[in-house]
Amino acid sequence: MCTRFIMRNSTAVEVDSRFAIRPECQGDVPKTHFKPRARKTLSERRWKVAFSHDGHLDIAGVLRRIQKGGVHPSIKAVVWEFLLGCFDPNSTFDERNELRQRRREQYEAWKAECQKMVPIIGSGKLLTAPIITDDGQSINDPSTNSDLGDNSEALFNNDTGLDKKVIQWKLNLPQIGLDVIRTDRALIFYESDMNQAKLWNILAVYAWVDNSIGYVQGMNDICSPMVILMENEADAFWCFERAMRKLRENFRSSANSIGVQSQLSTLAGIIRAIDPKLHEHMEELDGGQYLFALRMLMVLFRRELSFVDSLYLWELMWAMEYNPNTFSRYEVSRSRSDVGTDKDVASGIDNKQLKQYGKFERKNMKIGQVDQKSALAVFLVASVLEMKNKRLLREAKGPEDVVKIVGDITASLDAKKALNDALKIQKKYLRKAKQL
Repeated sequence: MCTRFIMRNSTAVEVDSRFAIRPECQGDVPKTHFKPRARKTLSERRWKVAFSHDGHLDIAGVLRRIQKGGVHPSIKAVVWEFLLGCFDPNSTFDERNELRQRRREQYEAWKAECQKMVPIIGSGKLLTAPIITDDGQSINDPSTNSDLGDNSEALFNNDTGLDKKVIQWKLNLPQIGLDVIRTDRALIFYESDMNQAKLWNILAVYAWVDNSIGYVQGMNDICSPMVILMENEADAFWCFERAMRKLRENFRSSANSIGVQSQLSTLAGIIRAIDPKLHEHMEELDGGQYLFALRMLMVLFRRELSFVDSLYLWELMWAMEYNPNTFSRYEVSRSRSDVGTDKDVASGIDNKQLKQYGKFERKNMKIGQVDQKSALAVFLVASVLEMKNKRLLREAKGPEDVVKIVGDITASLDAKKALNDALKIQKKYLRKAKQL
C-alpha cells in the first residue's frame, strides 16, 4: 500500500513538471484527471522488460497494460513511436537505430530543400506575415525576417505544376505561424521561441512533403504533443507523419466538402441505429449533420480535455486500434493515400497473433472493416452522446445547447470508461446493422 502511494505522488509531480501550465492560465484550462497507477499504467520498468535481449517487443503485453491505464509520462515518446507504426515490434535494437538515422537524414534533406526556398526555416524563428502574393510575386517586407535569395524569380514562374506547388506552400507558411503561436499557449513549454519554431518547422516541412493535403488548421494540435515529448525534431516529425496517416483524410477539403464529413455521416448512422429517438431529435436541431462533433473528430478531443488527459485518451485509442502490420503497410506504401488497406482476416490468424491487435481492431478484422470512416473516435463521440441522451432529449432546443451539454460531459470525461463504452456501442451497432 505504501509503495503504491509513493508511486502515485511521485508520478503526479512528474506529470505537472513535464507539462507545466503558466501560472496565469491555471484557471482557464480543463482540470486534469489522469494519474499513473501502479499495476495498471505501463511503467518504465514494465516497458524495459517487454523487450528481448536483441530488441524484439512483446507488443501484446504492452497493449494490455496501456489499455488498462495508459503510459507513464517518462516513456510516452518511445511508446508512441510503436503505437503509431514508426517501428516494427519484431525489429531489433540495431534495426531501429539504423532506421531512425535514415529517417533523420531524410527529414534534414526535406528541411534543407525548404530552407533553399525560405531560409528562415530552421533559424529558430517563424513567419506570421505573407512573403508572396496570391499570384506568386515576392513581398519584400523586412518584418518577415526572410530572404528569398537570388533564385526567387525561378520559384515564382507560374508555367509549371511544381511552381504552383511552391506558391501554395509559401502562402500556407504565415498561416502555420499564426496557428503555432496560438497552440497550447497555456503551457510554459511554448513560452520559448525555439520551441514554437520547432513546431513551425515540422508543420512547414510536412506541408511541403504531403502537398496534396498541405496544411490545415488543427494539424498544429496534433503535432504539438510530439514536439513536447520528443527532443529530436526529426523524431517528432516522423511521429506526427505517422499520426497523420491515420487522420489525414479528415483534413482533405474541396470547394464543396471537408474530409471529416464522412465520419460525421458515419456518426449519424450509428446514432440512428442504436438510438433512433436521439437521432430524430438531432435531425430536428441541425438536420442530423452532427456538426458539433467536427472539432472532436478533427483533433481528437484536444480542445475538450486538458493537455495531459488528451494524451492519455490518444494512447488508449491507439492501443485499441493497434494493428501489428501497420509499420510494414506504411513502409511499403508509395504514398500516404494508399494506406489502410490491410487484408488481414481473423480466420487466418491464430490466438497468439490475435493478441497483438488492439481490442477495437480485432473486431474490425472479424468483420473485414478497414475504412477510416468507422474509426474508434467516431464511436467515442457516440458514447459521449449516449452518456447524456436523456439530457439532450430534454434540454437541447438548438445546436448551441448540444455544444454546451456535450462540453459539460467532456470536461469530466473518464477516457477509459468512455472508450470501453465506445466498444460496446460498436458491438451494438454491428448487431443492429446486421439485422437490417
